[in-house]
Amino acid sequence: MSVWKYADWITPIDSANRVTLGEGQTPLVRSRRIGPEAGLDQLFFKLESTNPTGSFKDRFAAVGISHMLQTGRTECIATSSGNTGAALAAYTAVAGIRCRIAIVEPAPLGKLSQMMAYGADIFKVKSFGLDPEVDRGTFLTLKKIAQQPGHALQVSGYVFSPEGMCGVETLSFELGEQLEGVRHVFCPAGGGGMCVGVARGFGTLVREGQLAASPAVHCVQPEGNDTISSRLRDGYDRAKNVECTSHISGLQVS
Repeated sequence: MSVWKYADWITPIDSANRVTLGEGQTPLVRSRRIGPEAGLDQLFFKLESTNPTGSFKDRFAAVGISHMLQTGRTECIATSSGNTGAALAAYTAVAGIRCRIAIVEPAPLGKLSQMMAYGADIFKVKSFGLDPEVDRGTFLTLKKIAQQPGHALQVSGYVFSPEGMCGVETLSFELGEQLEGVRHVFCPAGGGGMCVGVARGFGTLVREGQLAASPAVHCVQPEGNDTISSRLRDGYDRAKNVECTSHISGLQVS
C-alpha cells in the first residue's frame, strides 16, 4: 500500500529509488451527521490524517525524496509551518538524506518535536511567515543554498517542487476508485497545493480514459484570505476545474 501503486501516472522513479512508509490508500468515510443535517446523503470524508506522519504531505514527501535519490541528491533544503517539515523529515530519514528546514515563527511546538524526532535540523527564522519581506529574503537564501551540488529545495508547491507534488495527485486516483460518480471535491487550503494536485490528478484520469469528465474541485479557505484566488488569477498553478471559496463567498477561476 503506497502512492507507488500509481507509478505510471506520476513522476518516473526507478523501483530501487522509491521511498515509502505506506502512505496513501486512506479511508473514505460517509458523513453520519454533517451530511444528513445539510441534506447531503452522499457526503464523504477522506481521512488523510491516517497517513504515516499525519497529513497528505506524506504523498508529496514520498515522491519528492524518491526523486532526490533518483537524481543523486543528498541534501534536502525545505521550509515548513508544520506538516511539510514532519513529512520530509520522516522520508529523508528513511532515504538516508540530510534534511534542513527553515521554520516559520508561528510553527507549533508539537510539529517541531516531530521533525526533530526524525532527525531533521530545524531553524526557526524570526518573523518568517509573518513579514512578507522576511519571507522573500528567506526563500531567496534557500534557493541559493539549493543550487549547490547535491542539494534540492523541497517546498510543497508546483512552482518549487513539481516532481514531489505529483504525489498529491494520487488523492484523485484513489477517489476515482473509491467513489463512483464523484461530482465535487472540497479541499482545505493553506498554500493551495492540495487543491491544484487534486485538480491535476482528475485531469490525468480524464486523459487516461478513467473518467468521462473531471469533478469540480473547490479550494476552501478562511473568509478574507485571498491568497489562493489571487495566485490562480495571476496564473500560479492554474487549473480550470478549480473554484476558490471562502465560507461565505466564492470566486470562479478559469
